Amino acid sequence: MDDIPPYPPIDPTTFDLIVIGTGLPESIIAAAASTASKSVLHLDPNPFYGSHFSSLPLADLPSFLSSHSTSPSPPRSPSSDDPNEFSLLEFATRPLYSSIDISTFSPNLDQHSRKFNLDVAGPRVLFCADKSIELLLRTGTNQYMEFKSVDATFVGDNKGNLWSVPDSRAAIFKDKSLGLVEKNKLMRFFKLVQGHLAGEQDVKISEEDLQSPFVDFLNKMGLPPKIKSFILYAIAMADYDQEDTGVCRDLLKTKDGIDQLALYNASIGRFQNASGAFLYPIYGQGELSQAFCRRAAVKGCLYVLRMPVTALLVDKDTGCYKGVRLASGQDIFSQKLILDPTFKVTLPLGSSPPLPLKEKLPFFSLKDDKGKIARGICITKTSLKPDISNFLVVYPPRSLFPEQVTSIRLLQIASNLAVCLPGMFVLYISALCNDDDQGKKLIHAVMNTLLTVPLDSESNAAVQSETAEIGSAVQDETSESSSGGPSDSGEEKPTLLWSALYSQELTLGQVDFICSTPMPDGKLNYNDLIDTTFKIFQEIYPEEEFFPETSLENPEVDGDASPET
Repeated sequence: MDDIPPYPPIDPTTFDLIVIGTGLPESIIAAAASTASKSVLHLDPNPFYGSHFSSLPLADLPSFLSSHSTSPSPPRSPSSDDPNEFSLLEFATRPLYSSIDISTFSPNLDQHSRKFNLDVAGPRVLFCADKSIELLLRTGTNQYMEFKSVDATFVGDNKGNLWSVPDSRAAIFKDKSLGLVEKNKLMRFFKLVQGHLAGEQDVKISEEDLQSPFVDFLNKMGLPPKIKSFILYAIAMADYDQEDTGVCRDLLKTKDGIDQLALYNASIGRFQNASGAFLYPIYGQGELSQAFCRRAAVKGCLYVLRMPVTALLVDKDTGCYKGVRLASGQDIFSQKLILDPTFKVTLPLGSSPPLPLKEKLPFFSLKDDKGKIARGICITKTSLKPDISNFLVVYPPRSLFPEQVTSIRLLQIASNLAVCLPGMFVLYISALCNDDDQGKKLIHAVMNTLLTVPLDSESNAAVQSETAEIGSAVQDETSESSSGGPSDSGEEKPTLLWSALYSQELTLGQVDFICSTPMPDGKLNYNDLIDTTFKIFQEIYPEEEFFPETSLENPEVDGDASPET
């Protein structure tokens, strides 16, 4: 038994809710339940917060992805003192990542792994006026975080050009790539949308148009292809080619497109220190999960990391859920259970569950969403735009190659957001795909367009030479500029120092015999995930309000509060 870690006993042993996994949906539910005066035990087998929504050091990311690319056997726990009281259903983990490809062209980076905070589920931003910001403000969770503005949005093409998105009246006037006729049409369109949203009867968009495809409405408005592309994919954030109904899995209606434009417009200028429509958290997106865990801890939630859960306890007579068995052998009981999406319930070979449970088990399996999402993380020493550090780039469908049927999004983040070494930049790339091969083709198309990718030992040596001063940069972080000026070597394209490419399964949240939360989706923001999280909370606690306003009358502001006990 020497190989069993000395897991600490948990006291008490009965809770209203057990939550397994500290991903963002689980952390929000734990905070909401704690706010509703429920006793909550929040467990995670990992030694860190965030799970698949975390931000990890450079050296930890590959091992995390690899550990979730196979289905390891769960830790074995000692047998129950009363084996006749419960049926034990073992937990197994489902592989969620595949086609993992890690490339290192500068070994010096590994020496400073802890200087990196790399998002597992990038690219992600928060619209200044979206549901995630409203939730942070409503719950007071914003006390635990800091943000910086994502300064600009661009649309890219297959020649490496990055075109500014004219997303406001001032931006339209300044845009030199648009002709006078194009500017006038775009101004008239924005004026129509603003009038409709303001309820002006003389400019109201008809119900027939609102229910029609957004791309048809844009055609009806006489907008040229370039402007249509900007609106559809860089402002309304459509995922699929809206003009090809044969491949479009999510045809955007005009009403939804207008709502997206309204969100984008409301986000610009909402905060005085944010010039663009987006915010990004200092230290990475993993801070969101940690912030909600802190909020839950303040409200009494008990946290235990490094605690694997091995089995589900169900009543032998009724088949009803009773609790979980920990790797320590301890049984913990609760009325409700929330699971990280990696978990699935399995039966021992040759065993048969009780009849009530047998009828429920087929419903408990992770539900696939539409295909996969390909993700890429790249580290460079120069910015894609010499004068801008933090910005978003959107590649509309067909903009890189004819078979590209989905949008590809790229987010560049600089060291001023504490995600990388001083003077360096992290690029997050993502695209929806049907399979791993298609996903890699999409990510590689962006990398080959924007970056110089070393291919041999000679170019590898050049990269190592370029990063020879990393150590001195770390010693003087405050003096190093992160403004993203042109490369000293005069290269037209930044040179790739490190990259991670992988595909992620898309899974939906589930409310049935047991509740399972969703994986990170393919969206740029968290609105859909927050909607799903809210529905799960409503299902398990229909009588409780989701973060009532009264919860902020006397908010606990303890800057030193730690969510882990």
